[in-house]
Amino acid sequence: MTASVHDLITLTPKDSCNTKLAAGPWDFDTVPGYGPGSSQADRLPDPVSRPGQLPERYQLMPEPQLHERIRAAKATLAEELVILGHFYQRDEVVQHADFVGDSFQLANAALSKPEAKTIVFCGVHFMAETADILSGPEQSVILPNLAAGCSMADMADESSVETAWEEICETYGVDPDTAPDAEGKVPILPVTYMNSSAALKAFCGRHGGIVCTSSNAATVLEWAFERAHRVLFFPDQHLGRNTAKAMGVPLEQMPLWNPRKPLGGNTPEQLHEAKVLLWHGFCSVHRRFTVDQIAQARAANPEVKIIVHPECPMEVVDAADAAGSTDAIQKFIAASDPGDTIGIGTEINMVNRLAAQYPDRRIFCLDPVICPCSTMYRIHPGYLAWVLDELVQGRVNNQISVESEVSVQAKVALDRMLAAKPKD
Repeated sequence: MTASVHDLITLTPKDSCNTKLAAGPWDFDTVPGYGPGSSQADRLPDPVSRPGQLPERYQLMPEPQLHERIRAAKATLAEELVILGHFYQRDEVVQHADFVGDSFQLANAALSKPEAKTIVFCGVHFMAETADILSGPEQSVILPNLAAGCSMADMADESSVETAWEEICETYGVDPDTAPDAEGKVPILPVTYMNSSAALKAFCGRHGGIVCTSSNAATVLEWAFERAHRVLFFPDQHLGRNTAKAMGVPLEQMPLWNPRKPLGGNTPEQLHEAKVLLWHGFCSVHRRFTVDQIAQARAANPEVKIIVHPECPMEVVDAADAAGSTDAIQKFIAASDPGDTIGIGTEINMVNRLAAQYPDRRIFCLDPVICPCSTMYRIHPGYLAWVLDELVQGRVNNQISVESEVSVQAKVALDRMLAAKPKD
């Protein structure tokens, strides 16, 4: 049986991107920042720390006992509880999930259990916010560790996006919220990736925009281009660039918007020619993948098949045989043949799980360094056992509640996203 990523890091910490990953995440919960690992070099917004408060007895409890408590609590709570686990979640936690999937699938899963009083989201903060927005008024959403954030989501804050929007409106000399022109289009619409705060999803809802996931990004951009001449895409530049490029948008019509520079670092002429304005954001995990890694994999085995996530840089996507969402990667592996060698450019927990699921293929992560999503990694069985034990006692800890006005506006954009079905 393939060892879990946590086991590999614990046994060989020198092979990971940060040796401190082998420690308990509670050691870092009260320290501002994203914790050890792939996000350690990210620019820190203020504030970023969402301190966790795991009781000491759960920190010291042997892992078999933690799993026993989790199973017992699930049995007690029965249909009143649903646990959602993201593909990137560590095995020690995801084994307890009722649904495992990508952000699009889990958004739908949150809607499929209206009888559940509590949704426990084993993911990161923006995912739990989305579940709260989509869930019923009688349901509570819990994030086991409040320190589980997302560095990419924090790269586009509401204030910066509002400022950018004002500059863009002024540059085009119009109000984007006015009626469509003779072509039936407005000057620009905002599109936010699921990896963003509820406030930015609400921003899109207010301005006629939409949310996308890596699964349905192409469908969403088509939807936007039917209604607008341009798109402001945030926070991940790579997903926006790779998706629009595959749709035939020239690179020169996709300027990068740097929120720390006037006009995002562009000239008015560049903005007028633009089709997609790409926010200066990225995923720390997927930025680690390189063309050199792909070249080394091909040199080792010319028959290797390479698939990467569209959050990877454009050069990496271009060098791969295929690119797609986490769900698309799963389907790519399922459609492969026994004996195939497949290199994957996405988060290591998912790759490791696929390798265990398909032992008759050689499946490996393109990045030779064990470097999980360091914020997703903050969810540990101890946190899950704690919040479930508390639920059994009638106490709801670490509840994620989105303000009513924000929730209503964000749901507008999320409903548009759910209606934009991914392409096959």
